Amino acid sequence: MIRHDVLDLLPVRHAVPELLAALAERGTAVLHAPPGTGKTTLVPLALAGLIGDGPGRRVLVAEPRRMAVRAAAARMAWLLGQEVGGAVGFSVRGERRAGPATRVEVVTTGILLQRLQRDPELAGVDVVLLDECHERHLDADTALAFLVDVRAALRPELGLVAASATSDAEAWARLLTAQEGGGPAPVVRSEGEGHGFAVRHVPPPAGIRPAHGTWVDPALLRHVAATVREALARHEGDVLCFLPGTGEIARTAGLLDGVDAEVLQLHGRAPAAVQDAVLRGAGPGGRRRVVLSTSVAESSLTVPGVRVVVDAGLAREPRMDHARGLGSLATVPVSAAAATQRAGRSGREAPGTVYRCWAEAEESGRARFPAPEIRIADLADFALRVACWGDPTAEGLALLDAPPAGALAAARSVLEAIGAVDAAGKATGRGERMARLGLHPRLGRALLDGAAEVGVRRAAEVVALLSEEPPREYGDDLTAAWRAARRGGDGYGARWRAEVRRLERAAAAEGGAWEGRAGDGAGAAGEDSVAGVVTALAFPERVARARERDGHLMVSGSGARLGEGSGLRSAPWLAVAVADRTARDATARVRLAAVVDEAVARRAAGHLFRAGEEVRWEDGDVVARSVERLGAVELTVRPLGSAADPVLVREALLDGLRREGTGLLRWSREAVELRERLAFLREAVGGAWPDVSEEALVERAEEWLEPELSRAARRADLGRIDAGEALRRLLPWASGEAGRLDELAPERIEVPSGSRIRVAYGEGRPVLAVKLQEMFGLDGTPTVAGVPVLVHLLSPAGRPAAVTADLASFWRDGYRAVRAELRGRYPKHPWPEDPSSAEPTRHTIARLRREG
Repeated sequence: MIRHDVLDLLPVRHAVPELLAALAERGTAVLHAPPGTGKTTLVPLALAGLIGDGPGRRVLVAEPRRMAVRAAAARMAWLLGQEVGGAVGFSVRGERRAGPATRVEVVTTGILLQRLQRDPELAGVDVVLLDECHERHLDADTALAFLVDVRAALRPELGLVAASATSDAEAWARLLTAQEGGGPAPVVRSEGEGHGFAVRHVPPPAGIRPAHGTWVDPALLRHVAATVREALARHEGDVLCFLPGTGEIARTAGLLDGVDAEVLQLHGRAPAAVQDAVLRGAGPGGRRRVVLSTSVAESSLTVPGVRVVVDAGLAREPRMDHARGLGSLATVPVSAAAATQRAGRSGREAPGTVYRCWAEAEESGRARFPAPEIRIADLADFALRVACWGDPTAEGLALLDAPPAGALAAARSVLEAIGAVDAAGKATGRGERMARLGLHPRLGRALLDGAAEVGVRRAAEVVALLSEEPPREYGDDLTAAWRAARRGGDGYGARWRAEVRRLERAAAAEGGAWEGRAGDGAGAAGEDSVAGVVTALAFPERVARARERDGHLMVSGSGARLGEGSGLRSAPWLAVAVADRTARDATARVRLAAVVDEAVARRAAGHLFRAGEEVRWEDGDVVARSVERLGAVELTVRPLGSAADPVLVREALLDGLRREGTGLLRWSREAVELRERLAFLREAVGGAWPDVSEEALVERAEEWLEPELSRAARRADLGRIDAGEALRRLLPWASGEAGRLDELAPERIEVPSGSRIRVAYGEGRPVLAVKLQEMFGLDGTPTVAGVPVLVHLLSPAGRPAAVTADLASFWRDGYRAVRAELRGRYPKHPWPEDPSSAEPTRHTIARLRREG
C-alpha cells in the first residue's frame, strides 16, 4: 500500500506538476531542490506514473554512489509498500535487483555510462534523472554530456532531468540544451520545509597544523571528539559528524569511547548492516546515536533522528601526478556549498544546530563549490569513454568544464601504450572491449592480457583486489591480501567475491581475447608470480627495482618506500598496486605491492624499454655510457669512453656550457680584456659589434668555439680552449669594422708623459689609472670611441688621489686640495701651482734637474 501520509510531507510534491509540464513541453529540465525535499524518492515515482495521475514511464535514476543507489531504491519501494526488485529496482557493479515489472531503476553513474556505450539510444527508457549533479563527479558530468548528445542526435523524445541541491541551476539549464538551441532548459525549484538550524563556530585551539595528503593533525580530531561530547550534553537527538575519511572516522570513534550513545561509522566501505542501521534510525525509545560519516551523508542519504551536525571542515579530493601515473587523495577545506549541505542535515525534522570546527572569519576564504573532478582526477577512463563515443578530444561534448589539455594528453598516452587507442586517439577494437568491462582501462588491460598469462579465474581475482583497495589490516603484500580476501568473512571479502564473478562473466563476454594462448593452463604458476604479473600489467609505470641504499625506484621515475617491518623491503623487484605521494613527499609511500622478477618487469613495461648510448653532462663532466633502461630504471650500464658518438659528446659539452657557463674555458688576462673591450663597443657604438654577455656567448657557442669544440671530449678539453682566440671569431670581419678594434677601443692610451697606460673597460666605461704628474699640461679628457674616459689620478706611490671625467675642471677646482694634501707627503715630486701648463713627467724633481 502506497504510503501517501509520508509522500504528502515531502516538500518537492509542490514542484512535481511544474516539472512534468516542463518535460512535456521541452523534454528536459533542471530540478533545484535542497536535501531532504524528496527529489531522490518522490520525483522518480511521479515521473514513472507510480504515484499521481501521470503516464506510465520507465525511469532511470543515476546516483554517484552505490550506497545511495541501494538506499534510494529501498526507500522508494517502501513508499510503494513493495519489496526492491518489483516496481523499483537497482543495479550496481556486481549486483542487479530489477525485473520486467521494474518501472524505476536506480543505478550508479558508472552503470549508466556502460549502458550508454552499449546502447546509446537507451531503448526502453523514457526518462533519465541524474541526481546530485552539483557534486561534479566525473562519471556524472560525462553521462550528462552523452545524454545531451543522445537527445540531439538519436532520441529527442528522451526525457532528461538534472537534479541539483545547490544554487548553480542556471549553468546546468544552459548545458542541457547546448546541442539543441532554443534557450536554456526550464529550472524547476522546490523550496525546503526544514526547521532551520543555528550555526556555532568552535575553532580548535591554536597550533593545529594544516592537513596535507591524507594526514590530519590528531589535535584536530581530539577537538572534534570534544565537540561531539559537548553536543550530546547540550542537545537532544542524534549527532551527525562529518570527517574527511575512514581513518579519521576510526580514530574519532576511539576518542568517543564511553559516550552514552551508539557510535556508528558510515562510509562507502561500511558493512551493509551498518549502512542499514544508520538509514533506519534509532526507532522509538532507542538509544541515541553518533554517526561519524564521510561526505556520503551530505546529500545522497537521509539519516533520520539527527538534530546536531558537527563539521570538522575537511573533505577529500583526488589528485593526479600525470607525469608519474600516481594518484593520491588531498585533504582540503570543505567548500561553502558542501558546508551548507552538511548543516542542513541538522534541521530536517526539528530545529537543529551545526557546530563548525573553524573560525567564522574563515568562511569567506572557502571555495564556493567543490572542485570538479574533471579538473583534478585521472582522466584515463574518461579519455577511453569519449574515444569510444567518437569524440576523442571531448571538444564537441556538453561539459561545464573542459578537461585540462595536459591531463587529457597524459591519459591518451596511457591508453595508446596499452593498445586502447591509436595514434590519433581513436578507440581500437581492444579499447572498446576494455570499455565494456566496467573497469579502469589499466585494469581492463590487466584482465584481458592477464587471462592469457595466468588464466581467467586468477586474473579476475587479482583485478578484483586492484579495483577496490583491500582494508589496511590485510597488509601491503598483495599476495597475502589475496589469500585474506579468499578466506575473509568480512564485507570486503563478500564484495570481492561478487566482483570476481562479475569479471569472469565480463571476460567471457569478451571471449576470444586470449583464445589459443596460455589461458588457464598458466594455473601452475605460484600465487606470488600471478599477483605480480597481473599488477605489472595494470600499472607498468609502477614496476620498481630496489635501490642500492634504500627503497625502490619506479620506472616512472618516482621513488617508492615501504613501511617499517614490511616483508617486501628485500624484494629486488616489485609491482606497485597502490601508492600515494603528496606534494611534500620526495617519494611515494607503497600501500600495496606484489613481488615480480626482471623478466615480468620487462614484459609488462616493454613500451618503456630503451637501449642505446647516453651521453650527458653530469656532475661537472661528460658521462658517456651504453645503457639499457626500463623508464627511469637502468638495467645494464657500460662505460663508452672514446667510443662515444661525437655528436652526442658535443651536445653534452654544450649542455655543460649552458649549465656552468663560459668559465669552463681558459680565460687569460688578454681574453678577459678583449671581452671587456667588445662589451664596451657593443654599448658605445653598437652596430656589428657582438654581444659578449654570458647569455649571448652560451647561445652562440657553436659559432665561436669551433673547431675546438668538436675536438673536445671532456671538461678538461674545454679548459684548454683559448677564449680570447675564440672570441676574435665573433668580430665583424665581413664589414671591415674588426680592423678598427684598436682604434675604437685601444688596449692602451699614450698620456702626456709619453707613457702608454692600459685602459680598463670592465666597469661600464673606460677607466685610465695614471699618476697625476704624467697628466700635467693636458686640458681635455681623453676619449675612447667618443666616450670620455674616467681618469683615476694616482699619487707618486700609485695610490688613488682623485677621480674625474673632466680633467680641465679638476685642474681648475680640485687640484689645489690634492696638492695641499700630498705635497708634504711626496716632496721629491713636482707639485706646480698651474698643472695645466706644467711639463708632464714620470720622474722626481732631482732626476728632472739631472736630465735638464
